[in-house]
This record gives sequence, structure tokens and C-alpha cells, in this order.
Amino acid sequence: MTILSQRRFPFCSALILSLVIGAGCRSPKTPEPPVFSGNPVFPGWYADPEGVVFGKQFWIYPTYSAPYREQVFLDAFSSPDLVNWTKHSRIIDTNAVKWAWRAMWAPAIVKNNGKYFLFFAANDIQNNNEVGGIGVGVADKPEGPFKDYLGKPLVDKFHNGAQPIDQFVFRDKDGQFYMYYGGWRHCNVVKLKKDFTGFEPFADGTIFKEVTPEGYVEGPFMFIRNGKYYFMWSEGGWTGPNYSVAYAIADSPLGPFKRVGTILKQDPTIATGAGHHSVIQIPGKEVYYIVYHRRPLGERDGNHRVTCIDKMEFDEQGFIKPVKMTFEGVQRVKL
Repeated sequence: MTILSQRRFPFCSALILSLVIGAGCRSPKTPEPPVFSGNPVFPGWYADPEGVVFGKQFWIYPTYSAPYREQVFLDAFSSPDLVNWTKHSRIIDTNAVKWAWRAMWAPAIVKNNGKYFLFFAANDIQNNNEVGGIGVGVADKPEGPFKDYLGKPLVDKFHNGAQPIDQFVFRDKDGQFYMYYGGWRHCNVVKLKKDFTGFEPFADGTIFKEVTPEGYVEGPFMFIRNGKYYFMWSEGGWTGPNYSVAYAIADSPLGPFKRVGTILKQDPTIATGAGHHSVIQIPGKEVYYIVYHRRPLGERDGNHRVTCIDKMEFDEQGFIKPVKMTFEGVQRVKL
């Protein structure tokens, strides 16, 4: 190895000195943006998240998780990549919905005829003599503001034993919109009119068709994959550690829905009370995410729930693999 002499190369010392000084004075590198979303994906107590894609943005519409009398509004969150989220505060509240006064829950949203329709439950009614049920808001933008579309609840009575809460609106391949809903261990499906002002009867003349699968408690969700209808729901008590998600597969949006198994449940090393979920698919790709709430370890308050995202995958037979909850969340992705 040849040693470079300072006498022969007097500039070497100056060069080395300048490099050292330059390195010391150089501004620190800009931190690389996070690659993973982390769980929870945004701060605050939020539950019952509805995940959806509008254009080039991911959206999450959750319940503000607090005592019922404080649940008088809904927030929304948008992201270009599942990592960086923007909060849109009070996209609808009880000032805009005169018949609602508490317990605004479990939003579901769809775009129809250029408008955004936000379905929500309010007031936690316990019988047919109380005012409340499932309402509809409408807006020109996904961030609202939403106004009351009907001026009254869309569903305000118990049918087939189902409390009018936890609605999910599903668009079938033929364009027909269905709404699945129900608490108290009963689930109904209805056919929505094209303008969402009411319901169309089924072929047998019924309006409210019960489709309750074994183990169902609340929180229905539906999606299509490879021509099959995946119907999902939550089981257990929402304040308990054993809250979980199960599913069925059917050939029709009306079932019958035979329970396949549980795919999301508590992990004593991560969190408890995992449930009331939704599913986001990257348009045109076989990439699925489950968006759900869970209770951090050590939390005992029933309302202390956070919104999380993890990958959801399928086996070769089309069954959903058990979801592994993580603290890392999912990788950054753009639409």
C-alpha cells in the first residue's frame, strides 16, 4: 500500500481538513418519511371505523368514542398513503340533525349520483316509542359538511328484533344498494331506493329481511371477491376483551350466511376488544386491509378504543386468514 506523503502532496492536509469541517457543518439530513402507518393510525379515542377509497384518497369515518351524551358529532380522516392522515372535524353534528341528541355511531358512507351519503345511528333507542334510529346525511364533498337528508330517521323502529344501529351500505354488481344493519343479535338487510329516501320490497313483498348468522352481535360488513359475497360481523360485548370479528361466504347478497370462523380477536401481547371493522381494497388489486378498533392493553374504560389498520389475506381456497394485529400497521402505499 502506498502512503501519500504530506511533503509530496501538501494539499492533502488542507483537503482532509476541509472535508472534516464540511461534514461537521453540513445540515443534518431531512428525516425519511415513515414507511409504516403505525397503530393506532391517528390519535384519539375512535371506534367503529368505516374505511373507503374516494378518488386518490383513503378515508376513515369512525365513531367518536366517548360517553353517549358527548357523542354529538362525527369526525373524518383522509390520507394519500395510509400513513399521513388529515383530520376533518365535525363533518356532521346534532346541530345539523335536529332529531339526534346523543350516541351518533358507526358511520357508513357511499357516493351516489355525484353526492356523498353518510349513514349513521343516533340516540341508541331501546324501544319503538323513542325517537332515533338510522339517519342519512348528504354533502357535495367527502369531508362534508353533511346536512340531514331526510329530516327524520330512515329506520326508526325495531324489525325482526334488530335495534336500528350499525348500518353498512353495500353496492352490488348490478348497481343495487343494500343496507345491512342491526344490534341486539339480529341483522336485517333492506333494498334501498335509488334516491335513498326509503326501501324497495323484495320479491316476496317483505321490506326487512332477517339474515342473522350464527354468533352475530352487531357491526355487519359486506364485500365481493371472485364472485363470492363475504359477509362479516362482530361478536362478543363491545366493552369486553373478547370482542371479535367473524365471517361467512355466500353466493348471494341475501345469503344464507353460514359462519366460517373468527378472523380477528384479542392478542394479549398487543390489545384486547378487537372488532367492529371494515375492509379497504386497493382498486383493481388483490390487496386488502382490515380497518378496526381495539383497546390498548391496560385500558379499562369501555370508550378507550383506537382505530388501527392491518393486512387481510386469503388462502388458496378463498378463506380469510386470521389477521395478525401489529403495532407497525401497514406500509405506505399510493393509489
